[in-house]
Amino acid sequence: MKITHGIPVIFVGALVLASTPGSAAAGDWLIRAGVHQVDPKSNNHPVVSVDAAPSLTLSGSYFLTDHLALEVLGAYPFTHDIKLRADGSEVAKTTHLPPTVSLQYHFSPNGQFRPYVGAGLNYTIFYSEKTKGALTGTKLSLDNSVGLSAEVGVDIALNNDWAINLNARWFDIDTKARLDGADLGTVEVDPYAYGLMITRKLRF
Repeated sequence: MKITHGIPVIFVGALVLASTPGSAAAGDWLIRAGVHQVDPKSNNHPVVSVDAAPSLTLSGSYFLTDHLALEVLGAYPFTHDIKLRADGSEVAKTTHLPPTVSLQYHFSPNGQFRPYVGAGLNYTIFYSEKTKGALTGTKLSLDNSVGLSAEVGVDIALNNDWAINLNARWFDIDTKARLDGADLGTVEVDPYAYGLMITRKLRF
């Protein structure tokens, strides 16, 4: 057997493999939990604006191959303040849930740093619209939205099973607004979402 500095080559190889962070492969799951800040675009409506809001999020990615994964994203409801653009006064609140399904491509599933991109479909459910201030006593309603989504992210391995995840997402969210049944037009929310999560690899 060939010897390198008195240690068998096979033993050297075993040490290298043992020190390599655990990687995802076909059939594996990556479960993530953390927080996202949803930041709507600034010019989403000529009369009102929708403020940013944070919430807890959870996702699961199932690897179809060593590089392709199918992800489902869910969250605790996000609650947004709605303000008049003219003077910045708050006139309403709304709550939404943004379940999203994406197909991801993981560039380096065996590395310490594991970047990926994804694209998919988002369904946003708006509910619990409440008016206040200048709109007190009126009824605001927002339609649900279906649109595309995109994401970029990276897992930074801590050990074989755990990683820190950083990601940024964009959602195409357009909702029709009505006040006491009168059409207010379309609110183009189209937010970016910035996330910090913990990743756990599961293999069954």
